Amino acid sequence: MSRRLAPAAILLVLALAVVSAALAGQTRSTADDFPATITAGNGSVTVPKRPTRIVSLSPTATETLFALGAGSQVVAVDDQSDFPKSAPRTSLSGYTPNVEAIAAYRPDLVVIAFDPKGLADALTRLGIPVVFHNAARTLPGAYQQIRQLGKVTGHASAANQLIARMKTQIASIVAKAKARTPRASVYHELDPTLYSVTSNTFVGRVYRLFGLTNIADAAQAGGSDYPQLSPEYVIASNPDLIVLADTVCCGQSAKTVAARPGWSGLAAVRTGSVVRLDDSIASRWGPRLVNLVRAVGTALTRLGKQ
Repeated sequence: MSRRLAPAAILLVLALAVVSAALAGQTRSTADDFPATITAGNGSVTVPKRPTRIVSLSPTATETLFALGAGSQVVAVDDQSDFPKSAPRTSLSGYTPNVEAIAAYRPDLVVIAFDPKGLADALTRLGIPVVFHNAARTLPGAYQQIRQLGKVTGHASAANQLIARMKTQIASIVAKAKARTPRASVYHELDPTLYSVTSNTFVGRVYRLFGLTNIADAAQAGGSDYPQLSPEYVIASNPDLIVLADTVCCGQSAKTVAARPGWSGLAAVRTGSVVRLDDSIASRWGPRLVNLVRAVGTALTRLGKQ
């Protein structure tokens, strides 16, 4: 009996050896990627070794880190990082940060989206590497931030794969929508006081992918890419598509929009082309960018069938 099992045992030992060698190779490859140096908003940043205690004070970075498979390396995130639900949320603030509170987590990497009162310099003086990724203005800029986070966390390959998937999905969604939709106009609402975004913003560039005319562009005043529109201006512009980025904060919906004086006759309201977005999806530039593009593409495709 033992002689008959011997070949199987040998094969098992060989298989385990192969797996062990592969894992060792992965470990060496990861170690060989460090120190890792990138150029972020705070200049050249070097991470000496693969971080295991990451603090993210950027909701977008938090989403990206978990999407890359670096979630187990994250020990704390700020009070605005609400996705994914498994992220270790704390009372840390990315807007009014407390250096001592951040340092108490003994981080070996901190990622920030704002740099109030020299936060990056203060943490750097404590010997903590800091990556400052402020809001991306373009899709290539968003992809670059994902690529950089992959590099400094030891997930470069996963970052490249994520970017490739995002590009493929976005290109497919845009192509289908443009093929079925006539030229249309869009109004993006940040809040019920009618602040909007122009085509120079990150979200505005998403609409540009679809060839949409952004009604806020003609209303740009004082150089602001976040103009406040008047009800009369929106009504006169008569947008074909309305995108609400104030559904969570302010409870806006197709019903509340239609109830506004004079808005029930807008083309977008009459055709049911009012898109409700989760506020966070509309304000972040990470992996869930695909969700924003899909929501717009779906609405346009429906509009094209009417």
